[in-house]
Amino acid sequence: MIHCISECFIKPHTIPEQSKHPYYLGPWDLAMLSKHYIQKGLLYAKSPATIDDGGRFMDDLLKKLKRSLSVVLVHFFPLAGRLATISYEDEGSSLVYVDCKNSPGVKFIHARVDMSSSDILSPSDVPLIVESFFDHDRAVNHDGHSRPLLSVQVTELVDAVFIGCSANHTIVDGTSYWHFFNMWSEIFEAEDDNISISRPPILQRWFPEGHGPILKLPFTDPDQFISRFEAPQLSKKYFHFPSESVVALKAKANTEYETNKISSFQSLSALMWRCITRVRGLPPDQTISCMITINNRSRLEPPLSENYFGNSIETIRGVTTVKELLENNLGWAAWKLHEAVVNHTDNVVRDGVKKWMECPLIYQIAEIFDPLSVMIGSSPRFNKYGNVFGMGKALCLRSGYAHKFDGTVMCYPGYEGGRSIELELCLPPAVMSALEADQEFMDAVTVSFNPLH
Repeated sequence: MIHCISECFIKPHTIPEQSKHPYYLGPWDLAMLSKHYIQKGLLYAKSPATIDDGGRFMDDLLKKLKRSLSVVLVHFFPLAGRLATISYEDEGSSLVYVDCKNSPGVKFIHARVDMSSSDILSPSDVPLIVESFFDHDRAVNHDGHSRPLLSVQVTELVDAVFIGCSANHTIVDGTSYWHFFNMWSEIFEAEDDNISISRPPILQRWFPEGHGPILKLPFTDPDQFISRFEAPQLSKKYFHFPSESVVALKAKANTEYETNKISSFQSLSALMWRCITRVRGLPPDQTISCMITINNRSRLEPPLSENYFGNSIETIRGVTTVKELLENNLGWAAWKLHEAVVNHTDNVVRDGVKKWMECPLIYQIAEIFDPLSVMIGSSPRFNKYGNVFGMGKALCLRSGYAHKFDGTVMCYPGYEGGRSIELELCLPPAVMSALEADQEFMDAVTVSFNPLH
């Protein structure tokens, strides 16, 4: 049982001039209004000397976290705002933007739970209580009109600390989320009054030529474009792929397809697509797909900077039938995904935005959820273990309730670095058990990787 110790709101240390004006959202941002907040966090071990120190360590940590958060918000001030809407009833439209003036700021929660780090790391399935380590449970981004756009929860365990952030997905995608997290940690570690950071965010939103910054949606009532999603019962587990396994998968895929162009990520995604499809026992003629979230920044010409703050993602997919996928080899499946990636060019990205501008749509989770497909999200390239907050390298990464459905596969960097990758899988319990008995899958994976051992 989680016990909330305190709550407060954190505002930027100094108020940037830009924050006094409406902050407009781009097409990729507005499309996210009915999706969940991004919920990711890191578990840190307390040093033995601080476990029974009468709370001095936690008091000091909380003070430093709040101060560094207020400083980093000077750079990332949209996170301290709230969503606001202007309705134009006469034309049947509305304008959703970020109001940074009339907001209490970022919510900061200190909570406590009578558990140890081994209670989180040791069970085969991720304990349900981990979802309580995050605020905004089941919230959709449109709720940012009345809820903070960023909520930080620091949960104290007996021998560890979990720092979890729930960030509104209309403000950030995964790249921007970890950019913010990295800069927060950088300021925390600096421990001085210098508020400069190594990677200032580019806050100006990208709009197609001739459009923006004001984009109106063809709706006047949120019920026209907001829906709620309840996930089915799922088993949620983490699987570890050591560097040598990732290297071997890439070599296998390239050898089988007689190429050298297939990446490690494409090879691993193809493995998951094949193995999950196999254990689902679907009809041979069933059409299936593997969907991958892709970063548009490098696809545009000229490219957007990796420091671009906002959403710049889309979903690409490889499509085939169950029979084709399982009768062919890993290299064939990986090449399908490789083609989907390389064909996602500047023209394709711009054409997609053009179509959205002509007929704006809001993504609905229930429509994205496809129990016959596999959805690959996040990225092993994000710097997740570089955030130390004075406690050393995190023991693990965990996520909240958001965007969990049958076939979700989240990719993270492996704990030990190198080319190692960790996957977070969500599958119905019976399908998960079948996957753990699948020879192709088990040959590549280390089932349990526990940094405490």
